[in-house]
Amino acid sequence: MKKLLLILIAITCFSCKKEIKMAENKVSTAEKIAHAHGLTNWNTINQIDFTFNVDKDSSHFERSWSWKPKQNEVSLIIDKDTISYNRSKIDSLTIQTDQGFINDKYWLLAPFQLVWDQGTKISDSTNKIAPISKVTLNKLTLVYGNSGGYTPGDAYDFYYDDNYMIKEWIFRKGNTTTPSMITSFENYEDFKGIKIAKDHKKPEGTWNLYFTNISIKTD
Repeated sequence: MKKLLLILIAITCFSCKKEIKMAENKVSTAEKIAHAHGLTNWNTINQIDFTFNVDKDSSHFERSWSWKPKQNEVSLIIDKDTISYNRSKIDSLTIQTDQGFINDKYWLLAPFQLVWDQGTKISDSTNKIAPISKVTLNKLTLVYGNSGGYTPGDAYDFYYDDNYMIKEWIFRKGNTTTPSMITSFENYEDFKGIKIAKDHKKPEGTWNLYFTNISIKTD
């Protein structure tokens, strides 16, 4: 009887381990990247504030945002003006502001867009030479559909390490084979469990897109 019980326990344990292994295998690379950057903490976020900056040669551009994702409310603060709107009610007066928000938010939270965005095609592979560092990394390609959104048909090649942290990417407008832009993902900082790359630099060294005044409020 004891021998039979031990056999049953062994079979049960083996079955549980097999189910866990199968569940792990079902997690996509895109999900692993998003979770490595803190996606599991996103549901606790009530508000995120940030300033989007671009330095090119001697010029500087910036605009600040306050976003309440649960309410879908966005505020743009630029110079002394503030424009507030709800993303569920985009109209001709707010669409240009929303285009700017989507662009800036995409740079800020690109790893999450891998799982947030619909109508995309994703393929991944390993052991690819990264375009800036020239080191061997993993590569994931995200291609948007030809309809919907502000920039349909665009493609992004994400280069990530074995910890699923993004290190570089290539943007290809309209899914062309020629890169439209190549930048790094660097200077990561943890904000309430959300890991954000604060700097994105081009290999030429005269251009830097970066974030300042990042603040996250949670439940």
